Amino acid sequence: MKRPMVECVPNFSEGRRPEVVQEIADAIRSVPGVRLLDQSSDVNHNRSVLTFVGEPMAVKDAAFRAISRAAELIDMEKHQGEHPRIGAADVVPFVPVRGVTIDDCVELARRLGQEVADKLHIPVYLYEEAATSEDRRNLANIRRGEYEGLKNEISLPERHPDFGMPVMHPTAGATVIGARNYLIAYNINLNTSDISVAKKIARRVRASSGGLMYVKALGIMLEDRNLAQVSMNLTNFEKTPIHVVFNLVKTEAERYGVSIVSSEIIGLVPMNALLEAAGYYLRLESFSGKQVLEAGIWDE
Repeated sequence: MKRPMVECVPNFSEGRRPEVVQEIADAIRSVPGVRLLDQSSDVNHNRSVLTFVGEPMAVKDAAFRAISRAAELIDMEKHQGEHPRIGAADVVPFVPVRGVTIDDCVELARRLGQEVADKLHIPVYLYEEAATSEDRRNLANIRRGEYEGLKNEISLPERHPDFGMPVMHPTAGATVIGARNYLIAYNINLNTSDISVAKKIARRVRASSGGLMYVKALGIMLEDRNLAQVSMNLTNFEKTPIHVVFNLVKTEAERYGVSIVSSEIIGLVPMNALLEAAGYYLRLESFSGKQVLEAGIWDE
């Protein structure tokens, strides 16, 4: 019988000092039974995403060690980057993979949140399926005003954390912990340095502005490449596939006389998401994931 497995995909507010990211990764690896699958850093976002899996309690312990190490190494008073953030360990989601439910992940999130608040004195907010109120399901609502804004407003009753005192940690800020299903971090780079174009496209694409369901989007600037980027999270690739998002961004870009230079996936992506895009663009008839050679080998 296969062991239960949970995925954790924490985002840390550091993408410019590889030695710091490595120490956080080492903290994760220090827990027996946990496997670090991927680590990805972005200089412009000044952010790193680490992906690891294992049995539920081992994954929770690894997440705590990573948050603790990040709190020691990252000073939010000095942090600058394009991506919204409120803390050193900015967001820590648990994702059910095998033999566990989303409710099991909610329980993990709550246990970790209590532990982080009690032992590290970092205020913790719960989001997505672990949220304690409807307005906190959406990560953007919790991160409103980012680190600087929350620092000024955390004492307000409506912005109190779910765990811990309503006071920001002096260097680590606050942390958001939750439970969700698979998410794809997907960015599209445009051949323009006009960030207003990326922001207009992001507004057209994201669900909150009447765009595509299950898409969150921002327009940001890649200073080192002098390119504008539409930075997105796809929260349900089965209902809003990658190719649908790509095509809409391409169409909108053409309206403004620009084109797509490239796109990128941050971290890991479910195989079925890519197979669906391949099937669409190759116009494959009656294609099934069972036709993928590696998938057949892995199932043996």
